[in-house]
Amino acid sequence: MKQLIITLTITCLTFLTGCTTFDAYTGEEKTSSTAKGAGIGAGAALVLSYLKNKNKSSKERNQRMLRDAGIGAIIGGGAGYYMDTQEAKLRKQLRGSGVSVQRDGNNINLIMPGNITFATDGRNLNSKFYNVLDSVALVVKEYNKTTIVVAGYTDSTGSASYNQKLSEDRASSVADFIVNKKINPARIEVVGFGEQNPIATNKTAQGRSLNRRVEITLFPITEQAQ
Repeated sequence: MKQLIITLTITCLTFLTGCTTFDAYTGEEKTSSTAKGAGIGAGAALVLSYLKNKNKSSKERNQRMLRDAGIGAIIGGGAGYYMDTQEAKLRKQLRGSGVSVQRDGNNINLIMPGNITFATDGRNLNSKFYNVLDSVALVVKEYNKTTIVVAGYTDSTGSASYNQKLSEDRASSVADFIVNKKINPARIEVVGFGEQNPIATNKTAQGRSLNRRVEITLFPITEQAQ
């Protein structure tokens, strides 16, 4: 008997050396001071917690998602290679775009700064960012054995309720764009985290700019024998 699972590895929370971050412009490996302070895997951890709380039975959720999406799973231990090749294509497509590509175990996280995706306090995507999301959609369409979690974040300016709604709206805008590129919506989860999980201080303009972001996390769907 086989069990379908979404592989959610968050090893970065304990060991920062287990994560790899590359400069979006040069492609060179780096670990930013922001990441050292916040923990690169914190975003994946928050998404993992959200999925667990939303779905009491992850097995049932995975089976339902695979059925609705009409896709297969990665067999055996092939998840690492599958995500390696997807990561390589994403890095090639997104180099110079301003989007940061992070790898955490077998998960891939794309961090999209708010200053290049949305106007200040805006909910509609910046038209100059369409080509970047076109590139993302092209790759995730090819590598369809993944779930796609689109998460919105804000800085701490304004009320918590306002920021929560803003983060949800921005995540939805990104997800809607991807779905319109013929990506099966059954693969996509959309969530807003508002002010949660800042990756920089909210006491400076630069820090707040970093905290206003949308992250796309890609999790491989694997099949294991029981």
